[in-house]
Amino acid sequence: MLCGTVLSTQAMAQVDRAAIAAGISGARLMENAGAGVVRAITGRLSPGRVLLLCGPGNNGGDGYVIARRLAAAGWPVRVAALGDPARLKGDAALAAARWNGPIGRLTEPAAGSFDILVDALFGAGLDRPLDPALGARLHELAAGRPQVVAVDVPSGVDGTTGTVSPDTLPADLTVTFACLKPAHLLEPARSFMGEIRCVDIGIPEAAVAAHDTGLRVNGPAEWGAMLPRWAAQEHKYSHGHVLVLGGGATSTGAASMAAIAAARVGAGLVTVAAPREALPIYASHAPTLLTRPMENVADLGRLLEDRRFTAMLVGPAFGLGRHSLAVVERVLDARLPCVLDADALTALGDSHLSIDERKLPASTVLTPHDGEFARLFRFTGDRLDRARRAAACAGCIVLLKGADTVIATPDGGARINAQAPAKLATAGTGDVLAGLVVGLMAQGMPAYDAAAAAAWLHARAAERCATPMLATDLAGWIPQILGELSGD
Repeated sequence: MLCGTVLSTQAMAQVDRAAIAAGISGARLMENAGAGVVRAITGRLSPGRVLLLCGPGNNGGDGYVIARRLAAAGWPVRVAALGDPARLKGDAALAAARWNGPIGRLTEPAAGSFDILVDALFGAGLDRPLDPALGARLHELAAGRPQVVAVDVPSGVDGTTGTVSPDTLPADLTVTFACLKPAHLLEPARSFMGEIRCVDIGIPEAAVAAHDTGLRVNGPAEWGAMLPRWAAQEHKYSHGHVLVLGGGATSTGAASMAAIAAARVGAGLVTVAAPREALPIYASHAPTLLTRPMENVADLGRLLEDRRFTAMLVGPAFGLGRHSLAVVERVLDARLPCVLDADALTALGDSHLSIDERKLPASTVLTPHDGEFARLFRFTGDRLDRARRAAACAGCIVLLKGADTVIATPDGGARINAQAPAKLATAGTGDVLAGLVVGLMAQGMPAYDAAAAAAWLHARAAERCATPMLATDLAGWIPQILGELSGD
């Protein structure tokens, strides 16, 4: 189970306190958490010998509940504590007192072998590096290749930023509570999680809602209701007209892939405007594409007199000549929904006018990868924070591409599209993504939803492609995936 709402560790701590204030005791929450981990373990793993590592705080308290419940189910369990269990306080001390078995020390040699190692040392709130000696001990214990289960997050992971200590032990299964944390979705932490289970521990929905910052797992639950639908008696213009600005005759592939993706996601018409000598090449890539000559900004102005265009894309292999920035400025002045990608972002980044000096239209989507982002914005910090700050600065949607794509809004909302297949790391896939975004926007989908839906569709299409994959393989899967979403 993946919970849709994502909370920072600080927000989750506030939610816990709100639940306790509402009458649910901390001891009950801890008991529910331990029970949830046990359900996840017994549902996924074969019975075996368990070594449970319990830390000095509430994560360790969860561990003692897990130990007691696994032992009651007949699983052989041993407990090793970090620090002196007698120094535990509050709910964790109560949980340890209810464990009737012996408690060894983590620093002592493990007595006998084990099949499952449960890491209940530190939760998502650890905001300092893991002690190297402790990390070495964890890897020593894992030398026999047990199944590793992490409670909340693997010890050494910062739950909010997704940073990972060098000595962190990767998990095969991570069980967290009530809501995911950013680290469950953001790299590099995501690669340390293994399978993720999010379990209900009885926290009231109102407590979560009161501390919701608008961060979500990206998926159809967020935007499915906004997907364009076809109805009787509609015509091609009912589903929008995309204008893609393409490059010259030696660089037609990127804009062609974007244009085809826009058509595959449902845009009624797609026109590629490019230098005249390149138009036959664009037409040969897909006979359904319309073509128009465009040599300069004046030509673009004449094109935009056609009010039937409903969204624009500029960037994929557009080129970086002396007119590039002027074209981008003219696109923005048109106030049509638009996507700026690739060379358009580079032109903006190389210009003398910083984005924060001129807010972009709210219906604009920027689709940078990390390198392009660094040229556009000077923000430091974790990936989620940078994307949110960039969106606020630009006044529009920012889709920061990567294995953990973040789609952010100017008001602080964000969706994380986790686990993009590694095979997407090939030439042209970003062009296809840009085409999906503009194709959805052309049909009237709001920019935030269009960007999020496109990122999700893009990753799902890649999952279905053979390996190795070409970017041209992606768009063909889009109609089938859309049909599955609509139940057709």
